[in-house]
Amino acid sequence: MTPPSSTYRLQLRPEFTFTDAAAQVGYLRRLGVGALYASPVLDATPGSTHGYDVVDPTRARPELGGEEARKALAAKLREAGLGFVVDIVPNHMSVEVAKANPWWWDVLRNGRESAYAGHFDIDWSRGRILLPVLGDDDAVAELKVEGEELVYYDHRFPIARGTEGGTPQEVHDRQHYELVGWRRGNAELNYRRFFDITTLAAVRVEVPEVFADTHGEVLRWVADGDVTGLRVDHPDGLADPGGYMRRLREAAPGAWLVVEKILHPGEDLPQSWPVDGTTGYDALREIAGIFVDPAGAPRFSLLAGSPDYRAVEEEARRLVTDTILVAEMRRIGALVGAPDAPAAVAELMIAFPVYRSYLPEGGDHWAQAVARVKAKRPDLASTVDVIDRQVRADPDGELATRFQQTSGMVVAKGTEDTTFYRYTRFAALNEVGGSPEDFGTSVEEFYASATAREAGWPAAMTTLTTHDTKRSEDVRARLAVLSELPDDFADAVEEWTGKHGIDEPSLNLLAWQTLVGAWPISADRLRDYLDKAAKEAKIRTTWTDHDEAFEAAVAAWPEQVLGDTTLGVAEFVERIKGPGWSNSLGQKLIQLTAPGVPDVYQGTELWDFSLVDPDNRRPVDYALRREVLDRIEAGELPEVDETGAAKLLVVHRALTLRRDHPELFRGYKRLHAEGPAAEHAVAFERNGLIVVATRLPVGLAAAGGWRETVLPLPPGEWTDVLTGTAAVGELSGLLSRYPVALLVRGD
Repeated sequence: MTPPSSTYRLQLRPEFTFTDAAAQVGYLRRLGVGALYASPVLDATPGSTHGYDVVDPTRARPELGGEEARKALAAKLREAGLGFVVDIVPNHMSVEVAKANPWWWDVLRNGRESAYAGHFDIDWSRGRILLPVLGDDDAVAELKVEGEELVYYDHRFPIARGTEGGTPQEVHDRQHYELVGWRRGNAELNYRRFFDITTLAAVRVEVPEVFADTHGEVLRWVADGDVTGLRVDHPDGLADPGGYMRRLREAAPGAWLVVEKILHPGEDLPQSWPVDGTTGYDALREIAGIFVDPAGAPRFSLLAGSPDYRAVEEEARRLVTDTILVAEMRRIGALVGAPDAPAAVAELMIAFPVYRSYLPEGGDHWAQAVARVKAKRPDLASTVDVIDRQVRADPDGELATRFQQTSGMVVAKGTEDTTFYRYTRFAALNEVGGSPEDFGTSVEEFYASATAREAGWPAAMTTLTTHDTKRSEDVRARLAVLSELPDDFADAVEEWTGKHGIDEPSLNLLAWQTLVGAWPISADRLRDYLDKAAKEAKIRTTWTDHDEAFEAAVAAWPEQVLGDTTLGVAEFVERIKGPGWSNSLGQKLIQLTAPGVPDVYQGTELWDFSLVDPDNRRPVDYALRREVLDRIEAGELPEVDETGAAKLLVVHRALTLRRDHPELFRGYKRLHAEGPAAEHAVAFERNGLIVVATRLPVGLAAAGGWRETVLPLPPGEWTDVLTGTAAVGELSGLLSRYPVALLVRGD
């Protein structure tokens, strides 16, 4: 297995098909990319804009062009010398449009007699499959029979043979499923789902036959040489992730294999997994964090009202266990049998220090959760002891398995999708895999993690932006500047809030950070983002229980603020955008050259100030990017300005060097700057390659610049690949044109 030199993520959708992707292959080759990394390409829910809602894993998605267009894309990539990495979704399938999923349709029609009854994780002991799709339970009276289908507005369901006749309600009562009010899903659902999404039903890939059925087509592409790498979505939802990874590796021995495993700080991938690493959220935290000034923490804490992160997180996780994932708590509690088992189960989920434990090798994390609950809830200690004994006695049993599958749901929904919208002290840190409680990352931690990645996971993916990040890398880089100007920003927010405050403090602070970080932004984009943020926070309104007056006030806020030119937001952004560009270039060059396989998210080779999905799935202007690349290839050295051309220069030179000279990207050694501004330089050497980046540029400028600071270069002549000029050790000269440098030995 040879990992790609780099990857470039494309979000395929009906408006951007296999053919559209093929049209970009030439550009990606010129940019220096090693492999195209595509969002899921198997058949998905009609109209899906992301592809994670697979309905038929046995064929390439027709809305993307189908099999012929897929093969044409693979052939064009092979001809250009690029790999093809495909995102796969083993944990669940979409059942939103029942008829679009042939397996689910068959299960609904035939029940336990269906050939696919064992493909889905259904609790058959509870009778009929509960489908929470009606407005309320009484809406069953609104059902109609049309041919061999029961119809409820746009929803259609199969009628089992021999159950026809009578009123629609009588026909319904004879089916293998029961249509009920949508609010009953969270508490009564009897099939495992993806997080709290009842339209995504979990699949039992731990069963060999199910693995074969769900993976056969993709593995055929791998065997044919069309697909060279696989990215595995959400491994925490699987019954046996380690066993799954071993089976997948055996079936695709030559493929580069990375997993979307979100690691908490200090957590490592299980050593027993035969994979090449994670998809890079750990690297994102480590790299982006070094551009945050920890000295800004006290003022931002004061501005936010000094919230207790752990308390906010615990409250958010408890909200999830007590209102959103009630069905899961009850199902696991029933395996224990004690009257207070659901409560003990919920407390253990809330107490998890990581997304999930991997038993038996992840026993320490399980033990931490047990100890925390027993200390905090002595009234549940005896039941927790019973659970602990059962789990440890049979770590592969149903109780242990369901605990492990569900803890990740609680952590993800409680932390990523709730806490990160409630604890808004410093939004640049509120990122998947991050810890907002820690105000940035020390340079020493970054160097140590990069050393560890080179030693243990050199082929792991690294990233700064993904389809799941809460904000793009350039938004984060600009927000990092605020950590160097905490008083100025806090004063501005307090003044702005006095004129146009949102009547919910955490959303108000998030809104001002978002406005500054993503500026310039349209009212429509900002409105959509704030609506999602408010509902994810679940403080004043939610996706299901709306506070219409509050939502209306939030919806009106963007136009009010953008229309008030007296606020001075534009002037404030003008002041910080230059340092933000410096941060963007610094973190990008480090990510592209440090240990690991770097990924570039679509369009981010220029400045990109996107927010959370679906904002980050907007169309990319590739014609513009080709024009910029044309000029750079013709010798232009662009200024660091609004065009973002300087970023494309950095991406192009770094990726091309990785692809054409892989021997340079081996080993890893920290380099130390010397002099009055040494703390502002991040530098490391690989095998005949040196990377230099600027951090905390506001403080650097305030102190008088680099002055006599030098970076002692190893023996030999060095050339900056970005500028083509001979390198010098004085940082004032080395970084005179760009805040970053990429040096190679020789000419």
